[in-house]
Amino acid sequence: MGVVIVDSTAVLVVGAGPAGLAVACGLLQHGVSVRVVDEAHGPATTSRANILHARGVEVLNRLGALGDLRDRAVSGTKMTIHLGGRPVATVRFGKVEGAQLSALLVSQAEIEAQLGRRLAELGGGVEWNAALVGATRDDAGVTASLGTGEAVHAGWMVGCDGAHSTTRKEADIGFPGAPVTDQWLLADVHADWDVDRTGSMGWYHRDGLFFAMPMREAAGSENLWRLMCDISLSEDERLDDQEILDRFRRLLPERTGLTDVRILDTSWTSVFRIHRRLADQYRSGRILLAGDAAHIHSPFGGQGMNTGIGDAENLAWKLALVVRGRAHDLLLDTYEAERRPLAEDVLRNTTANTRLMVSEGRLMRFLRDRVMTPLSNLPAVQRWATNSASQLWVSYRRGPLAGPGSRMGRRPRPGDRVPDVACRRSDGSATRLHAELGGHWVLLVPDAADEAPVTSVRKRLGEYVTVLHFEGRQDEVRLVRPDAHLAWRGRPDSGRLDRWLDDALQQGRAL
Repeated sequence: MGVVIVDSTAVLVVGAGPAGLAVACGLLQHGVSVRVVDEAHGPATTSRANILHARGVEVLNRLGALGDLRDRAVSGTKMTIHLGGRPVATVRFGKVEGAQLSALLVSQAEIEAQLGRRLAELGGGVEWNAALVGATRDDAGVTASLGTGEAVHAGWMVGCDGAHSTTRKEADIGFPGAPVTDQWLLADVHADWDVDRTGSMGWYHRDGLFFAMPMREAAGSENLWRLMCDISLSEDERLDDQEILDRFRRLLPERTGLTDVRILDTSWTSVFRIHRRLADQYRSGRILLAGDAAHIHSPFGGQGMNTGIGDAENLAWKLALVVRGRAHDLLLDTYEAERRPLAEDVLRNTTANTRLMVSEGRLMRFLRDRVMTPLSNLPAVQRWATNSASQLWVSYRRGPLAGPGSRMGRRPRPGDRVPDVACRRSDGSATRLHAELGGHWVLLVPDAADEAPVTSVRKRLGEYVTVLHFEGRQDEVRLVRPDAHLAWRGRPDSGRLDRWLDDALQQGRAL
């Protein structure tokens, strides 16, 4: 088959998982052409990641990809911990800024399906059976060689192709790290047992851990569960689906003490080892990384998919400005500057939590069972856990776009996430801030503000700016980024907004 070069897209996204689909949707919202390729034969049908925390819910909503996931998910509101077969703690994950941002137990496959539908609505699609096999770079972009025999030339390439990313390898970006724990078994099973499905459950046992999380199928089944437990396998030992199912049937009563459970069948199984790895950099010229291609870590806490979706939203609006000629490509360096420190925090915290949970040695088990587990019943600890898992606390105050005044003064400060507040359009109709952010910046102005800030922002950012009025200080304007973080706030006639925009867009650095 001869090689055919198709120069038809501004951005090539490699990988059609949550991060890749979210990048593509974000770019199309900003009017940037995009092609998405994936080596798989078609959309995923197995669940893989299965929790969407508040930040992920919020991002999907801004992308227009949340759909009916709330209706089809199981509410992830609590986890009951058992010790010696008895419940000793119930960690309740409360509401974050209202029920709209509660965590959802929902299959990654369903999330990808919603993102895929949104991608189609925006005029895009996924090219399946199209593996990336090589890439070469020049001053004008990247030429990607696909397994189909086609060579695609694009201005930019975004690798969202997972832990074994070909994109990362082609960009010669290191991915150092190490294993955190030994092997784990995972299975999504249909089980007949009389237990509470309003939350997850965990059992601490001298031989290891056992977890069960309720899941819901598209057909509405109420007996689907995700089971996980740690085991020891020899180097050459391999388990097939039936052997994994048999292990669960034996280990469930041993580690939980429950004997009236029938595991009927399984829809998906996996054996895995928990690793922590972080890419040396997120950008190499015109190639960028997002999601698992940039970072992998323990699944405990459900932070992986949410972190990847957050990467995608942050990258999409910045890359769109560059592609549309509104910003210098140095703006893209702020993507790594803002997102890589967050990934470092996630890796550090999930690794520490996993090691505490596995608790090798008497001292660690005592700390887990007699100190940390009882503390998890305290309301203050549960509020902290809810907030920590939500990722709504993420701030870029220390990033290069926040400016020198971001660590003092009134909140929200530049770099902080701006909560979803009530606003008014110019015609007086009511709306909410986050409803207007999908693919747009928002300029919040006082009722009596003149047109100078509006003219200034639209001159530099183009048509993807929405002007709203809000109840608040009437002597300042606020510019909110498409990812709901505060870009700038100050007096409307100070001239500092102009300088911030010029510096951020033309140089990739703030004042």
